[in-house]
Amino acid sequence: MDEAATTARETELADHYRHCEAALREQDLDLWLACLFAPAQARPHLHAIGAFCAEISSVRARVSQPILGEMRLRWWYDSLEAPADSEGARAHPIADALFDTLERCAIPREEVVELLEAHSFDLYDEQMESLAALETYCDRVFGAPLRWRARVIDAEDAARQEEALRLAGRAFGLTAILRALPRHLAQGQRFLPLDLLARCRAESDFVEAKLTPALAAALAELRGKARDYFEKARKAVRGDGAARAALLPAALIPLYLGAMERKGFDPLHMIAEPAQWRRQWRLWRAARGRGI
Repeated sequence: MDEAATTARETELADHYRHCEAALREQDLDLWLACLFAPAQARPHLHAIGAFCAEISSVRARVSQPILGEMRLRWWYDSLEAPADSEGARAHPIADALFDTLERCAIPREEVVELLEAHSFDLYDEQMESLAALETYCDRVFGAPLRWRARVIDAEDAARQEEALRLAGRAFGLTAILRALPRHLAQGQRFLPLDLLARCRAESDFVEAKLTPALAAALAELRGKARDYFEKARKAVRGDGAARAALLPAALIPLYLGAMERKGFDPLHMIAEPAQWRRQWRLWRAARGRGI
């Protein structure tokens, strides 16, 4: 590649990274704010990862039937396997920035494939079979991007924080699913695990979207799981290395869980949304080293 072509390519990539930042800020303000506390050189890659996750998470809402969603996911599978200079991927700003990030930061592409495979569940109205299946979903959809972001910031420290990242991913995932419950119900998705609903005798209540004592107990148990994973993640953090910045979004978990537990909150029809200033304050405190 000659000098002019190299310069053009660098300009194109820079534009695509800026596109990712704008997309992330619009779709996930909490994560965008958390990125501000990461080293400047890592931020474009963090934006690419975040924009990709937001893009894939929104597939269900943007298609009218599952087969169209499968086609969108198929495009990502094929693009991952295509040559690095493939025109198809380079024409998609988020894909181009993501694949550049994967290459520069040595992020395993098989983990991206696992995330895509997990998101296939989103496209159908099937019931999540078990709590174990839901935790695996959280590991692939929420935990893996946490590890990628840590690796982008500091690969050596990311290895030290592996257990904290795994636990935080589960806590973050369970909390996100509980927050999104009204939207999932509206779209016909059934993320609450069948074994949990059966144990609480709340299967029919969930299908009918009725907040009975039985269903409230099931939701409380899931919140308890999220809080337990969060506390374990806090205790698993090792040292004060740079990769801890990847854990910052998890600092908001107690705020969201607390909002869901307030009197009068309807988890089937209301989305927990603590005040913006409270979220920013919590992120700042966590970034100052006072724990996630």
